[in-house]
Amino acid sequence: MSAVRKFTGSEVRRFAGPRKYDALFQVSGFILHPLSAWGPPVSARSLHQILAGYSKGDAISNEALTIRAIVRARGLASEIYCETSRVLPELRGDVRDLSRAAAELGPEDAALLHLSIGSPANALFPSLRARKAILYHNITPPEWFEGVRDATARMLAHGREQARALAGAAAVTLADSAYNASELETMGHRDVGVFPLALDFSLIRAAPDRAVMREYGDGRLNVLFVGRGVPNKRIEDLLAAFYYLRRYVEPSARLVHVGSYAGCERYLSLLRARTREWKLEDVLFPGSVPQPQLVAYYRRATVFLCMSEHEGFCVPIVEAMAHDVPVLAYAAAAVPETLGGAGVLFHEKRFDLVAEMIARIARDARLRAGILAAQRRRLASFESRDLAAELWLKLGPVLE
Repeated sequence: MSAVRKFTGSEVRRFAGPRKYDALFQVSGFILHPLSAWGPPVSARSLHQILAGYSKGDAISNEALTIRAIVRARGLASEIYCETSRVLPELRGDVRDLSRAAAELGPEDAALLHLSIGSPANALFPSLRARKAILYHNITPPEWFEGVRDATARMLAHGREQARALAGAAAVTLADSAYNASELETMGHRDVGVFPLALDFSLIRAAPDRAVMREYGDGRLNVLFVGRGVPNKRIEDLLAAFYYLRRYVEPSARLVHVGSYAGCERYLSLLRARTREWKLEDVLFPGSVPQPQLVAYYRRATVFLCMSEHEGFCVPIVEAMAHDVPVLAYAAAAVPETLGGAGVLFHEKRFDLVAEMIARIARDARLRAGILAAQRRRLASFESRDLAAELWLKLGPVLE
């Protein structure tokens, strides 16, 4: 392979001479301390959530469930509203159709809009009589999908227009990362607070699938990435790093990408064509899998490699840390913030050096132990959050 091409058509520069690893990678860690105080007394009678879509395994859907449980435990009513057509059939009994929100929500209710894509939910939200709050999860720039999934590109562009139009529509505006908060402020929103994604660690650490554990427990070096099969994740860059890993460093290595390509089948076809072009073996695309299988893939991973160039948070990074998998990630968008100084970051896509670093993490016990120690400290800052107290403090203006 004389040159590596991205699907954008830009060609990766030919590799320069030797370079020290500390010029390319960052390895460190720090501890964050959780909030612990409950907020003021509540006068709102409910806190309901408005979603653009609702499905299994989706980070926003999972967060909505976590928030609903917190609110109900606090003694308030809490429902999830979503267009029925955007809810999996087997889950429709768990949510209310979006069309009911206007009639059911009044001035004594609070409504939290999860803003993530273009949706009728965004258009309805300003007209609700409820006390309003927005939680922004990032809307991927549409350029990533142009030529791959034009319908999605249009929906994303519409979502960004709606996000701008929603500036000033809510008493409280939050984002799940400082990166997302900054982006929302460029769209005209003011005083955007940060409420990191609420995660259910009991789900993340569910019992693993035994069959997957057996199949991938053969001692080989397993490189894992988890996330939707969409262009901004740069799956082709995973393949490029894996090419160098297999050819020059570890011939028996295996690459697994777990995630759905629904709607981006053309992208998957391009990736499969590339694996054939480069004669890559042991590249696996199992798609979207049940939680026990996902847990097993994490448990058997040697390294979690993220080449994504646009992330508003990146839940799989936290999941990898929860399973004690060293994270090696390109320092783009919210990825450095989510890692919080843990893991290993690189700022340039030198695929040969990335491949060599994968092998070092796998083989150097001292390096691996140091990475995992920093990741455990960072993970503790997520796990030790008092979500109820934090939620009440952030949403105080609509709950008082």
